[in-house]
Amino acid sequence: MKIAVIADIHDNAHNLVQALELIYKSDAEKIIFLGDFVGAAIANLLVSSELPIFAIWGNNDGDKALITKFSLGEKSNLEMGFDIFDTFEIDGKKLFLTHYPLIAKSMAKSGDFDAVFYGHNHLKNKEMVGNCLLLNPGEVGAYKTSKPTLAIYDTKTNDAEILDIPNSITTNTEISQKKFKDISYEFNKLKGHFLK
Repeated sequence: MKIAVIADIHDNAHNLVQALELIYKSDAEKIIFLGDFVGAAIANLLVSSELPIFAIWGNNDGDKALITKFSLGEKSNLEMGFDIFDTFEIDGKKLFLTHYPLIAKSMAKSGDFDAVFYGHNHLKNKEMVGNCLLLNPGEVGAYKTSKPTLAIYDTKTNDAEILDIPNSITTNTEISQKKFKDISYEFNKLKGHFLK
């Protein structure tokens, strides 16, 4: 079975729609989302997906109560997990899902799973840790890298292909970068652990 893996949408509805279109054209039968909706409106797009989606929480998920309410709707194709990690077995493959890279690496090293998927740092990555596939599909939101990606995982081969999301946009523009640079010093003065 082929499963699409996405992470870190960060309110970029445009890129999410492009990602879903790419997934629908693939052979994927399910979607795994590794967290960071940001706003509940993104959950409404996922609820109406043509394919079933299983999602875990990230650290930027806005109104969790409303996201959960949307996922429990009568025609919802979105199922929410209860935490920032989860496990399940599909086609004889044991999968570990987490939002965080630190947890992912440890779980991959454990030898208990065939594949471990993670997000959070927005950086696409695919490597083998022993016999375990360790995969970060990259970011849908395209804020950090400006290059949104997703992955298609194949349970038969225990491998994945990372794909660029076409026709994407980013809010990481020169204007926003300049503004963040301008306010950085003031922000850092207020938060001691961010001092330069």
